[in-house]
Amino acid sequence: MKHFIFIILSIFYLLSCNTKSPRSIEVEALPVDAVKTGDILVGPSILNDPDKFVWGGSVVKGYDGKYHMLYSTWECGDSVEVFKNSWVLNSKIAYAVSDFPDRNFVSKGIVLKSRIAEGDSTAWDAQMVHNPHVRMFNGKYYLYFIGSKDPGIQPPGSQGEKLGLRDRVQQNQKIGVIEFESFDDLLSGNFQRPEEPILQPRTRVKPDNIVNPSPAGTVQKPDNIITVNPSVVYRPEDEKYMLYFKGNFYDPNWRGVHGVAIGDSPAGPFTATDHFVFDIIIEEGKIASGEDPFVWYHPIHKKFYVVLKDFSGRITQREPGLAILESKNGIDWEVPENPFFMKKEIILKSGEHLKANRLERPQLLIDENGNPIVMYAAAALINVNERNDGSSFNVHIPLK
Repeated sequence: MKHFIFIILSIFYLLSCNTKSPRSIEVEALPVDAVKTGDILVGPSILNDPDKFVWGGSVVKGYDGKYHMLYSTWECGDSVEVFKNSWVLNSKIAYAVSDFPDRNFVSKGIVLKSRIAEGDSTAWDAQMVHNPHVRMFNGKYYLYFIGSKDPGIQPPGSQGEKLGLRDRVQQNQKIGVIEFESFDDLLSGNFQRPEEPILQPRTRVKPDNIVNPSPAGTVQKPDNIITVNPSVVYRPEDEKYMLYFKGNFYDPNWRGVHGVAIGDSPAGPFTATDHFVFDIIIEEGKIASGEDPFVWYHPIHKKFYVVLKDFSGRITQREPGLAILESKNGIDWEVPENPFFMKKEIILKSGEHLKANRLERPQLLIDENGNPIVMYAAAALINVNERNDGSSFNVHIPLK
């Protein structure tokens, strides 16, 4: 009888543990297969190109069982402007593939260029395409990306008359999407390129140096001036698709803000809401904000998670790095018990820990249980802003 009671109590205990709400996702960054050569890393866990800058990459395990990456890239060299300008003016989207999730990606070429390369300088994505985010829904693939064009030199006396080419293009960034059947189709150009973005700003509020400003007194929305850095997730509760994006605020100094747009289809149309997401109030009047969100839904935890760059460490109350937040509905976000996701460092298989100057644009590969297993990050060991030598790369970090 005592043995029987012990078994019953043990079952109740296990059931109570299994039904208890999970605290959060916590990961350990595992070593990558790479070596340091000069100012960059090279090796199977790194995607780089001696003739180009390589930046953010997004990966899916395709319907064919292979791992497909779409990533930002553009030319480097003496004839190209430095990184902080050249990504705005020259970025393209390329494709790489591997049999493994965390290594040996082989570039297959450019799949999307600015439309000015096709002779069209008026299209919304005429100047650049950047920051790809690839997802799979209902048997198809979706490439979300940002694009922009130069609206031209602004008239004398306007609020944008002092802006140069780089800033005019930066202020016109919008989000588009391409639906395609296979990566062979994407590589061969067998897809319909969008003539219009799926999300563009509703307000353009800035005190000065702004192209096409909103009327005085306009209340700025989350999609202010720009809509960039898309992350898309399906919400099972109401069968909606949620498109997260970043806008720019100046109050009075710059800060990035994030919003969410909702649609019935992964291809849109999407309608932006007025909700501000990912802003964490650290004390009265002070908000800790991040950038580069990657959002996913965990089917076992019944929660949404986001990993994003924590500029100052104010979200995690630790050093700057990557933070994780959670939400039950995808709108209202909270700091979990442990909001620290990852340091700004890369661990090599040699045991060396390398501090990264840039480790951002986190894109995750999520397994069937909702857990992240690989992180793909745009990285640089040194400050690349003033460099034109292609000293950036994408690192593939396995996660435990």
